[in-house]
Amino acid sequence: MSAFHDLNLRALDGQDLPLAPLKGQVVLVVNVASKCGLTPQYAALEALYQRYRDRGFSVLGLPCNQFAGQEPDDEAGIRSFCDTQYGVTFPMGSKLEVNGPGRHPLYRLLAGEGAEFPGEITWNFEKFLVGQDGRVLARFSPRTAPDDPALIQAIEKALG
Repeated sequence: MSAFHDLNLRALDGQDLPLAPLKGQVVLVVNVASKCGLTPQYAALEALYQRYRDRGFSVLGLPCNQFAGQEPDDEAGIRSFCDTQYGVTFPMGSKLEVNGPGRHPLYRLLAGEGAEFPGEITWNFEKFLVGQDGRVLARFSPRTAPDDPALIQAIEKALG
């Protein structure tokens, strides 16, 4: 199993969110926030999830409050916002840090030293495409919309 699939996160409801069940799937990992100018991307992320989930694709939303305090809510508030405003059904983890000394192990794997696409996370809604084997295939900037042709092409290629 890959290092990606070995990780365990916490879901918004406080339950364990192991990544092992995602083995064999293509996953778009996105650090999200509910008070950001890019927050409307939730709608396109959900559409992407609905479009490709039956082919072995998932979105993994990970709230982060490290960028201008744009995710101030607790987990219950985040869940309520995602449900009522965007009808989010893809997996959502609890809040975590993507940069700095408290950087979550997932983000050390995705963007840390020795990663395929290293470097600080620049803002909310930065995206990492993880292949079926747990390797990071691509990194997309926060401004790359979930329905951007380059992102769609990368997902379709990864799905085979």
